[in-house]
Amino acid sequence: MHTRTARPFATLAAQVCGLLLSVMTPQSRAQCQERNPFTTPSAESAVSDLHSSRESGDSSWVAAELSDADSVVYRLIPASHLQVKTGKSGLFGFAGHEHLIEARAFSGTVVFFPRKLASSHLQVIVPTDSLRVLSPPDTAEIRKLTAAMRSDVLHTSQYPEIRLISKQVTPTSDGLKMVGALTLTGQTREIPLLIKFQAGPDTLKASTSFSVKQTDFGIKPYSGGPAGTVKVADKVTFNIKAVAVRQGSASTRASR
Repeated sequence: MHTRTARPFATLAAQVCGLLLSVMTPQSRAQCQERNPFTTPSAESAVSDLHSSRESGDSSWVAAELSDADSVVYRLIPASHLQVKTGKSGLFGFAGHEHLIEARAFSGTVVFFPRKLASSHLQVIVPTDSLRVLSPPDTAEIRKLTAAMRSDVLHTSQYPEIRLISKQVTPTSDGLKMVGALTLTGQTREIPLLIKFQAGPDTLKASTSFSVKQTDFGIKPYSGGPAGTVKVADKVTFNIKAVAVRQGSASTRASR
């Protein structure tokens, strides 16, 4: 029913109800005074009520279609990107260039609780031998740096995986604040993460950026070059842009 049509009916219903109150039984009065059946809450109001029922934070980044779901499982797909960026004095600063390292393979799961966001959790696994240096654009140097990274820094034969697992999740105005356990070269450290998040009925998108020190994971920063003048910086930066699809959807099956 259109709004213009509903308003006259609502007014008439209220007038009739008022005239009958004096002659109706108490039970009938209560029924008449219930919320007007010709009015319905707006979509904005309904979403607002949904958000206020969650434990904390403005959850407008969660699709209203998920309001009735207890939990939703999403799986990462190849459209995701995981990169590590270094400066000239970064992980491979001895080569005199900035470097970008990318994971060519990964897997991960997000278990999302729309009505209890703090119960949500995730796990991301990256095979260390899938990491590859992308820059500088020198093929021979890329091969050399990739081999050095795998054998001398990450020790891929001994530590085949990098893992990121959520330990604590807190809703924020545009996503989640998370404490994650990062395992690198067999060492696990907790790191704070701010995650921008969009949760839809079939697709989930998230992004975060964080920096860690190599020495926190038992990695000795490289030192070499002529007379030992080249020193590798301790800090490296991870940039993650994750795309995941709901388990059991057509997109999930197609990505396998």
